[in-house]
Amino acid sequence: MLTTSAFSLRPLPPLQFSLSLSRSLSLSKLLPPFRSRQPLPSRAHTMMNSSSTASSKTLTPDGGDRQRSQQNVVVMRHGDRIDNFEPLWAASAARPWDPPLVEAGKVRAFCTGRKLRTYLGFPIHRVLVSPFLRCIQTASEVVTALCAVDGDTLVNSDGVKIDPSKIKVSVEYGLCEMLNREAIRAGMAPKDGNFDFKISELAALLPAGTLDKSVERVYKELPQWEETVIGARTRYEQIIKALADKFPSENLLLVTHGEGVGVSVSAFLKDTTVYEVEYCAYSHLKRSISFGENRSFTAGDFEVFTSNGKTGISYYPSGAISDETLNQPDVV
Repeated sequence: MLTTSAFSLRPLPPLQFSLSLSRSLSLSKLLPPFRSRQPLPSRAHTMMNSSSTASSKTLTPDGGDRQRSQQNVVVMRHGDRIDNFEPLWAASAARPWDPPLVEAGKVRAFCTGRKLRTYLGFPIHRVLVSPFLRCIQTASEVVTALCAVDGDTLVNSDGVKIDPSKIKVSVEYGLCEMLNREAIRAGMAPKDGNFDFKISELAALLPAGTLDKSVERVYKELPQWEETVIGARTRYEQIIKALADKFPSENLLLVTHGEGVGVSVSAFLKDTTVYEVEYCAYSHLKRSISFGENRSFTAGDFEVFTSNGKTGISYYPSGAISDETLNQPDVV
């Protein structure tokens, strides 16, 4: 049985790497690695479209009419997808581009949710999730664990009672998989380019009472098929910032794909290259928020609070690997 669970990013000579998705399929496309960039300066905003604000008890007065707080954003990869464990699944699947989780993937997602609840040190207020089925199922398990009123010893969501008022969930197209042949396997993409996500059907898979129907998506539709890798990585960086700005008084969990999780580290941690993202791996970003009058706020730069290898993400300082290592062939 295939057991690979990591999204592997092996760097090759300058601005190239090999992406191994599973033991059953190794892509040798030459792609640029995750590269970090200098953070942008702090930005001033007016709060728009946020459906709720944090309690004043969570904010510390900072002189005059301004209040200062910290915003946390957790970016998480989905759980174990079925086509990495059952290679023949896609041959008869109605939607081969949209594999569900295997049961072990649901268990991993639920247990990761319990881990977040126990060890994060702050509450998650809102979850935003890619429309791909594996991400919806991952979010469902994680949200159940985060909202559970009992069952701290359970390993799956079966029969768990929840308090749906704790977290609100929305589907966000901007968090979707890279829509290109590097990410969607050969011959699996819909021939007409229509991925046909039915939001109402996906919403029905989320824990009852958690869907926030009032939220307007940042991306009104999916990105175009055959977006470039660089374009997709830019999208992931922008959607992380846009969602944080949309809900500045809330701590967020973004459930997305391996590439998006890698970008959540490399885009905000200077001179860093991410080379592996495991199933249900997650990063933790934090920034300061200063609130003013008329729902305005000023946001600081995101800082990365994710140690190498601790939460399933492996990275190293850019330029730290020798040319000899870079030229070693992949072993899958």
